[in-house]
Amino acid sequence: MNTTTKYAATVLAAALGVTVLAGCGDDDSTGSGTSKGTGSKTVTLVSHDSFNVSDKVLKAFTKETGYKVEILKSGDAGAALNQEILTKGSPRGDVFFGVDNTLLSRALDNGLFTAYEAKGLDTVAADTQTDEKRRVTPVDTGDICVNYDKKYFADKKLAPPETFDDLLKPAYKNLLVTENAASSSPGLGFLLGTIADRGEDGYEAYWKKLKANGVKVVDGWEQAYNEEFSGSAGGRKANADRPLVVSYASSPPVEVLYADPQPKEAPTGVATGTCFRQTEYAGLLTGAKNEAGGKALLDFMISKTFQEDMPLNMFVNPVVKDATLPELFTKFGEKIDTPPTVAPEKITANREQWIQSWQSLVLK
Repeated sequence: MNTTTKYAATVLAAALGVTVLAGCGDDDSTGSGTSKGTGSKTVTLVSHDSFNVSDKVLKAFTKETGYKVEILKSGDAGAALNQEILTKGSPRGDVFFGVDNTLLSRALDNGLFTAYEAKGLDTVAADTQTDEKRRVTPVDTGDICVNYDKKYFADKKLAPPETFDDLLKPAYKNLLVTENAASSSPGLGFLLGTIADRGEDGYEAYWKKLKANGVKVVDGWEQAYNEEFSGSAGGRKANADRPLVVSYASSPPVEVLYADPQPKEAPTGVATGTCFRQTEYAGLLTGAKNEAGGKALLDFMISKTFQEDMPLNMFVNPVVKDATLPELFTKFGEKIDTPPTVAPEKITANREQWIQSWQSLVLK
């Protein structure tokens, strides 16, 4: 997830690296504190580069708990997770955020997290709570879906595709661009969506047909969305010629938010029958120096204050059932009620084989 967030962060020129976001109170430590957080006023959150939260929300956490939050950004989700696996037992921080259901079992199998049931977990959607041992806390969801260029389809007087089946029709030949499933989170999510839709026995035949229908594969989301997709602001500047792209259900609100002037209608739409749901989790790192601060941060991440701040900062959906979405999401976004997904343990058991099979079918 979070490639849409990366796009937004690029537009906003968000700072990367290690950022200390201060709230109230004095800091009497230089890191995550001493054993179990005794005397520490800082809690360190390790995340992928797309993590973003409002200063006022972090200040609210500091006012409520006395802890300041230090954010350590560590590349994309896969790279960040790999670094934590290499340092497990002696983590660089107290809480890790950003492991999603495509990588979750790998994190759990490596013993990265200490079990903790966050306060307020009963307000979190039950279908996101996949770890019965409470080693991770669900924080957000996002849906990987095919996006379409509304102008292209209106000009051609052609209905945009709605389902995985539609993408195989001759009318959509040579229109779709997707990301490499071996190197891109949305690319992998789209592959998993086809597996959820067609089953383990049917996805290979599906991809053979999709290849025959002219699907184009590029390395990552940035190239697919901003260089190849005709419906995005970047794609229009690049004279892109693919009106279908694998992106996110939250991409249309992003296009509206950063347009100047803002349009009355999003220039892009979502093929709602092509989606795969990702859930992102946070967990207390095993060996965390500030366990008390880490637990307080996990509690806060499923509070309404934090949950309602996420949509316009990370372009993801809250997991807390009574959190309110901003108008930008409700007006321009798509609500995907029952998107297919794949159990984390099944992804872990089959991910590499599925990717290798996909590569042999599509890239050769």
